[in-house]
Amino acid sequence: MLAPRPARTRLGRLFSFAFAGGSGFVIDVGVLYLLMLYTPLGPFTARIVSIGCAMASNFMVNRTFTFGASGRHVVAEGARYSSIALVGAGLNYLIYAGLLLAFPALAPFWATFVAVGVVAVFSYLGYARFVFGGGEKA
Repeated sequence: MLAPRPARTRLGRLFSFAFAGGSGFVIDVGVLYLLMLYTPLGPFTARIVSIGCAMASNFMVNRTFTFGASGRHVVAEGARYSSIALVGAGLNYLIYAGLLLAFPALAPFWATFVAVGVVAVFSYLGYARFVFGGGEKA
């Protein structure tokens, strides 16, 4: 298991957050693709599952490398993270679905790419300020 080494500078946090987001994006698109290819799930239902997989991965990367543990109990931290992630996921899904409905020829990959990009700023600020900031450090 990797020892937690959170970024020490704002620039470091941005790069680490970008890495977390990039790895989450790969997981999101990969799971979406595999579910659409190997199951009867369509792009809307499969995306719900793929978002959940990406959220779990991003929590671990952000907690370990981007922000560090907040000092709150992990359950409280997880609940705070989930609240921001679920709002972000809702926005992400609405943008994704809106793009697919407005532009039926648009590939789900591109709709995912646009939705993730739009929600990234909201997520960073929410995680930095509400989830991992402000707790008493151990």
